[in-house]
Parts: sequence; C-alpha cells; structure tokens
Amino acid sequence: MIVGKTPRIRMTFVAAWNTLLALLVWDVAVTIFYYYTPFPAPALPLTIFGTGLALLLGFRVNSAYARWWEGRIVWGAMTNASRSIARAIGSNLPPTPEGQAMRHQLVVRQVAYVHVLRHQLRGEDPRASAERVLGTSDIPELARRNPANGLLEGNALRLAEAQRDGLIDTIQQSRMEAIMVDIANAQGAMERLRNTPLPAQYRSFPTFFTRLFCVLLPIGLVETLGPATPLGSALAGFMFLAALQIGDDLVNPFANTVHDAPLTAMCTTIEADCNESIGLSPPPAAQPENGVLW
Repeated sequence: MIVGKTPRIRMTFVAAWNTLLALLVWDVAVTIFYYYTPFPAPALPLTIFGTGLALLLGFRVNSAYARWWEGRIVWGAMTNASRSIARAIGSNLPPTPEGQAMRHQLVVRQVAYVHVLRHQLRGEDPRASAERVLGTSDIPELARRNPANGLLEGNALRLAEAQRDGLIDTIQQSRMEAIMVDIANAQGAMERLRNTPLPAQYRSFPTFFTRLFCVLLPIGLVETLGPATPLGSALAGFMFLAALQIGDDLVNPFANTVHDAPLTAMCTTIEADCNESIGLSPPPAAQPENGVLW
C-alpha cells in the first residue's frame, strides 16, 4: 500500500506508456492528414462519448475499490479475532504448567496461521515464515492444499484435547470455538476476493471503449486544437487511461504489488500483540519501504 504523500503519477505513466506512445503516433498522423488533405475532420460528439465513458470507468473504479476496501476490512476482522482468541486462551487456561504450555502453543500457532494465510493469498511459499514462528521444520499442515486452514483446524483439535484433559470446560471451549469460526469466516472472505475476479464485462468493455475513445479523440479535436492536437489529445487520453489503470491496480487487494493491502504490516501487528500476551518479545513494527507499506 502506497503511504507516501506524493501521487505516483510516474507509476501510472510507466504502466500505460506503450499505449500512450501508440496514441501519440496516431494523434500526429491525424494532425498531418488533416493539414495535407482536402478532407475535413468529422464533427464527433466527444462530450457525449466522454461522459458515457467516464461513467463506465467510474463504476469500474468504484467496484475495484470496494474489493480493495473489503479486503482491508476482513483483515481488520482477522486482527481483532486474533487478539480475542489470544485473550480468551490466556484467561481460560489454568496457570498450571500444562495449561501454560497449551496456551503458548495455541497462541504461537495463531501467529503462524496469519503469516501462512498471508503467503497463501499472495501465492508465496509459507514455509520460511511458519518455521520461524513455530521454531521447527516439522509442520505437517504445510503439506495440505490449504495449509492455513490446516493450522486453524489443528488449533481446534488442541482446544478439544484441552477440554478432554480438564484444562477448560465445554462452555469455555464453545466460546473460543466461536472466535475461531469468526477467523474461518474472515479467511473465507479473503479467499473469495482472491479467487473470484471481476466479471469479464467489467474488465474487457472499459478497456475497449477507453482505447476506442482515445482513437476518436484527435479526429474530433483537430479542428479546434490544430497543431496542438497531439499534445491535447495525449493529455486527455492519459486521464482516461489512468482511470482504467487505477481499476486494474485495486481489483486484487492481495496481488503482492505496491497497491495491495498491507498484509505484512498487519501480520506483524498481530504477531506483536499475541507475543506480548504470552510474554514473548514483539517483532519490530513494519516500516514503509520507499513510501510503500507491504
């Protein structure tokens, strides 16, 4: 997530430079053709075209931002649920050696769970983070198709074991299980966002109409702008292409780009809070790198 105050216009320009270059060549060709041929430029209703395209792009950007914001909301819910489960484990397990050993194991596994889920959503290998947190390479859950869900299931089994051993009663187990259901629901929402792209019409039609509008733009502007048509047309086209690029940047909040939700920073916050609940040192707070918080 970009946290710097300066807008990254250059980043948008780099993403669309090849399209802009092609349009600039087209703008120059239209201008030359207008001045050296007897054919007049047709009067195109660019205002109507531009208004319709702006509405379409605005709708697409809003849809993409809604997905990005939902991703941030469900990770906020994951943060709260992780704190709640760590607090519930600490308050319900007895202060005996067995109870405290179980508490430490459950809280550390919750920390490993959020890190594994972060890597899973980003399409990365979670083994290094899981081994760092759990302090072992023997993690059978990592062999599963959904390792994060495996860790969560393992925590539920350990709570059931604690209930059978008399460390907690059934009411306490039910309350902690309810928090784990919230965690599972948040993970399901994240997986839905990652695995369900925008419909094809949302992705293809705005791209097609934006490029078509940029092609028609110099034809409708050449009589008004004259020799300045390439500059004016390229500038106006860049604004529409930038809006199109914004939608592409925000549509996947877990894409592991500079535009995605700051999963690493949120997982670090969860790890710090959970570690402190069991007396471990918190990791350093995540800091922006070149104006980007990962």
